[in-house]
Amino acid sequence: MTKPRILLTRRWPEAVEARLAARYEVTRNERDVPMDAAALARAMREHDALCPTVTDRITRDILLTVGRRARIIGNYGAGFEHIDLDAARAAGIAVSNTPDVLTDATADIAMTLILMATRRAGEGERELRAGEWTGWRPTHLLGQSLRGKILGLVGYGRIARAVAVRARAFGMDVAVHSRSQADDVPDCAYHPTLDGLLRAADIVSLHAPGGAATHHMIDADALAAMKPGAVLVNTGRGTLVDEAALAASLSNATIAAAGLDVYADEPRVHPALVDRPNAVLLPHLGSATLETREAMGMKVADNLDRFFAGEPLLDRVA
Repeated sequence: MTKPRILLTRRWPEAVEARLAARYEVTRNERDVPMDAAALARAMREHDALCPTVTDRITRDILLTVGRRARIIGNYGAGFEHIDLDAARAAGIAVSNTPDVLTDATADIAMTLILMATRRAGEGERELRAGEWTGWRPTHLLGQSLRGKILGLVGYGRIARAVAVRARAFGMDVAVHSRSQADDVPDCAYHPTLDGLLRAADIVSLHAPGGAATHHMIDADALAAMKPGAVLVNTGRGTLVDEAALAASLSNATIAAAGLDVYADEPRVHPALVDRPNAVLLPHLGSATLETREAMGMKVADNLDRFFAGEPLLDRVA
C-alpha cells in the first residue's frame, strides 16, 4: 500500500520525524529559511499533507492551487492566523493545530521576560560582556521588585492563566481584561475595558489572539495610558503591538521597559527596538523546550494518523 506523502516546511525534532517516517513518505525542507509561495504551491500538488509552521503564510492562492493533491494542513503550532481558514474550508482542506502542549513553556518565557525587564538583566549582561562593569555599587542598574505589583493580563486563555499562577508565587496581584466575564476570572481584578487595565497595571502581559480585531491593540494611545514605570510583555502575537510606537515610548520613557518574544514581521525586528537598551528581545522562544516541541509534533502526527484513517481530527480548526 502506498504511503501518504507529507511535507514538513522545517526540520522537526528527531523523535517526531522518526515516528512520521515509519508511516508516511516524508519530505523535509532542509533549508533553514521559510519556503516561498511557489514552493508551497508545488508542495500542495505533490503531497497529501502539508505541515507548516507559524513562519509559513498559507494563503488563499496556495490553498486553491490548481491540481492540488493535499487534503490536510497539519499545522505545527497552536496559532493559525498564518493560514487562510476560509479558503481552506472552501477548498475542503482540513486544518489542525497543536493546543494545550505549549502552555507551560510559553508561560515560563513570559515570566522570564517580566523578570529580565523589571530587573534590567539584559542591560546588565551586555554591560558585563562588553567589559564595562566597574563593580557593585548601590545605585547600579536599579530595577523593580515584583512583590505587590499588579500584573495585567490581556486575554485569559490557558497561557495567561499559567502566567497568573507563576506571578502569584512572586507576590503579585493579577488583573484581567479579556472576552471572559468577570465571574470567569476568580481571584483576579476584572477590567471590562483595555484602557482600564492599562491604567491599573504595573506590568502588562499580552495573550490575545492575532487577527484584524486585535491588530495594534497596543498603539501610541494605549502606551500613553500605561503608568510611567510600567513594563509591557508580549508572548502572544507580534501584530498586537505597534512596534514603532513602542520604540518611541521606550525612548521617551512613556513606559519603563518591554520584553518581546514575538514580532509583526518575523524574523525582522523593528530596528528602533533593537537599539533600545530597555527592550528585552528574544527570538520567539515561547515553546522552545525539547519536551514541548516534541509534544507539538506528536500532536500533528496524531491528527494525521486520524485523518488518513478516516477518523475525526482531535484538534480541527477548519
